[in-house]
Amino acid sequence: MENVAASQALHSQFASQVASRPQPLGDPTVQSPLAPSLTLDSQLCFALYTASLAMTKAYKAALERFDLTYPQYLAMLVLWEHDELSVKDLAARLGLDSATLTPILKRLETVGYVRRVRGVLDERLVLIHLTESGQALKLSAAFLPDHISEIVGRPVPDLQRLRDELHDLKASLAGRIRM
Repeated sequence: MENVAASQALHSQFASQVASRPQPLGDPTVQSPLAPSLTLDSQLCFALYTASLAMTKAYKAALERFDLTYPQYLAMLVLWEHDELSVKDLAARLGLDSATLTPILKRLETVGYVRRVRGVLDERLVLIHLTESGQALKLSAAFLPDHISEIVGRPVPDLQRLRDELHDLKASLAGRIRM
């Protein structure tokens, strides 16, 4: 009888420990307060994805006057900050691989905004320099943040706060996943 009682007590203790453990991800019986349902519109990832598509579309229309694509504009932004970057460093800053960046740079070179120069000491190194036209483009494009603010219908300070929150979100994710 003692063995049966001890066994029942042990089973009861084990059952309460199992019940108190957090349920594994994907358990359909557990519903997170952050995601009340598995509907498309309740997902943060979908909101970020569709907002990104809409923002890219807004920039695409604004960049047509410069004959720039959105990825080319992003490359120019980095080069306006740091003229003379290696292809490797520019790719890293944009989160692209060299194979994806190369056609972007070829197009920017064709329209006369950048020039590619091989390294003197190491010819494998390719440095990207802004041309005078590329530098002048910065002045012409200076209106874009205000223009995008008008398209979005939010004041620039609101968009800057949102940008900062998105940078924080990215940093938080980067600390938890391999990027």
